[in-house]
Formats: sequence, structure tokens, C-alpha cells
Amino acid sequence: MNPYLCDMDFPFPIRKIIHVDMDAFYASVEQHDDPSLKGKPIAVGGEHRGVVSAASYEARKFGVRSAMPSKTAKEKCPHLIFVPPRFSRYKEISKKIREIFFEYTDLVEPLSLDEAYLDVTENKKGIESANQIAKEIRQKILEQTGLTASAGISINKFLAKVASDINKPNGQKTIHPDKIENFLEELPVEKFYGVGKVTANKMFSLGIFKGKDLKKKSLEELIKLFGKSGGYYYNVVRGIHTSEVKPHRIQKSVAVERTFFEDLFDEQQINEKLESLSQELHQRLRRNNILGRTLTLKIKYKDFSLFTRSVTKEEYFSSSEQYYNIGKKLWELRPYDKPVRLLGLSLSHLNTEEKKQISVQLKIPFREFED
Repeated sequence: MNPYLCDMDFPFPIRKIIHVDMDAFYASVEQHDDPSLKGKPIAVGGEHRGVVSAASYEARKFGVRSAMPSKTAKEKCPHLIFVPPRFSRYKEISKKIREIFFEYTDLVEPLSLDEAYLDVTENKKGIESANQIAKEIRQKILEQTGLTASAGISINKFLAKVASDINKPNGQKTIHPDKIENFLEELPVEKFYGVGKVTANKMFSLGIFKGKDLKKKSLEELIKLFGKSGGYYYNVVRGIHTSEVKPHRIQKSVAVERTFFEDLFDEQQINEKLESLSQELHQRLRRNNILGRTLTLKIKYKDFSLFTRSVTKEEYFSSSEQYYNIGKKLWELRPYDKPVRLLGLSLSHLNTEEKKQISVQLKIPFREFED
């Protein structure tokens, strides 16, 4: 008897994984809290010299997207309404949403404030249907926050992530084990999680447009074409993704950055901003008892060209003075004397990476997996 109760044999344990993704989270929070914004194209972010942190669905119809310069967003949608971000409010609602997740399982892996993976293979309510759990979670989120969420359900994180985008907004999609092969073969390669615009264009140039085209390539060919990512593409197009839901994600970096209302060129202004960033970075690190060994300076110029340079030490950085002094030395290594629109400092190789995180994954056969 096949323990997975489906026609395909998988070389790994099948789990019930849900990926929950809030719909246009920041923008939806603003529209919920201010009813006058409902139905209007809004962007969360700074209107002058900033970037879009999130865009409402009404704004997305005009091509406005997150990470887009505010100036470009305004050109695409002249009647776009900019709303300053309120991260404390987003965190407050995110906490409520995670409390709902924990009603069903302790195996919750947050990816950000607005999305998370849940392993409900065995859950606190004893519900057999992962599809039903996703419905209940989405309904509770709506009732308790007034916001909508979308969900994807399948046997691993990759498939659940892909599925959650299919019926957005306010929908869900289950990819049953029996349907994985056909689903992936017909899936456009740009829809594969982990395939960005540059990689997708390279695939198009090679005649790879759908999963079935990607599947024709051997492992050796894909590695030759895409490096180590080739192995990832070879596996996921066959439904293979063994990464477990990790309840305790290890923070890998802490960053602070500022986009300036007017471009900076004066050396004294730069030093003042670096000092301010150093103090802010130190406060954030101290508040969370975090240390790190690699400091990175990020410079974005007026023409949007980007420069980063890092220094790694044997011992941990421990003070704002160290961040500032090293930051100034990295600034001196800049390749251009051009006006600066953004400065940032980040710390990585953190002590959090050395703390062992233990997560127990319960692996049992699927007895029921609804469409």
C-alpha cells in the first residue's frame, strides 16, 4: 500500500503545508483604518524622494509596484495617494494574525509581517483537511482584523508559495499530490518561486517558457546554465522541495537606511548622516541583544546606481563609534563623487546565527488532502 495515497511516488515525506499571504497588507491596513481611502489607488511610502513600500490593488492596475521610486509611481498614476508607513500598526495586526496561526499549529515560519508558512500535517484541532484549516484561518483573520488573506496549500513550501498567488486577492488554491506533475509542467517559468525577471528572460532566450520545457533539461545542463540554482530548478519542477517549516527563523542581518529629500554631496552632511545611522543601528542591535562581525555601507546615487562595501572583523562590533568610524572608511572607498540619494548601514554575521535552533517536524502520511 502506498503510504502517501496518491499516484505519484515522492522521494521525501509528504506534509500538509499552508502559505498564508495577506493581500496588499500595508495598503489594506491604511484603507481599513481610513475608510475615505477605500477603492482609491494608494501607495504606502514617501511621496518625495522615496520608494513605494506597498501599493493597493487599485494602484497596481496602473503598474504601481512595491520598491518602485515614488516619482515613477506618480507618473504611472497621477492621482496616486501617498500614505506614510505606520510600522507599529502593521506589527500590531501581524501579531494578531500569528496568534490565529498558533491556534492550529506551533510550526509557523514567518517570512515577514504579512506572510508565513504553516505545517498542519498534525494540528492542534485534529482537522484532517489542510484546505479547511486555510479557510478557517482566512475567515478568522477577516473577522478579527477586517483584512483579507490568500492561501496556498500543498505538500511542500515551494508549491504552497506558488499556489497562494493563483487566486489572489482573497482566495486560496490547493495543489493535490496527484495534480502536481501536470500543474508544474503547465506553469509559466516566471511563476516559479525563485525565478526573477533576469533569470526568466534568460530562460525565454533558451526556449524555456513552461515547466515542461524546464523539465527537459538535464541536471548537468541546468547547473552549467544557472550555477547552483540549476539544481534547485531541476528539483522544484519535479515537485521536490525538502525545506521544512522552521518555527525559529534565524535573523541574518540588521539594517538601517535613509532616502534623502534632497541629494547629498557635502562631506559634512554625509558624516552627520553616517553618525545618525550608526546610532540608530546600535540602538536596534542593543535592544535585541544582537552583535555582528560584518558591517556594510550602502550608497545609492542620484542616477540610482548602487555601491556597497563591507568590512568583516574577527571579533564582534560593539558600539556606534565603531560603526561610524568604519562607515567613514568605507565611504572613502566609493567609486564616484556623485550626489547621493540614499545611505544605509547594515550588520551581518550575527551572533544569532550561532544559536542552535531546534524544530521538530512531525511527518505522517496524508490521509486526506482536499482540492
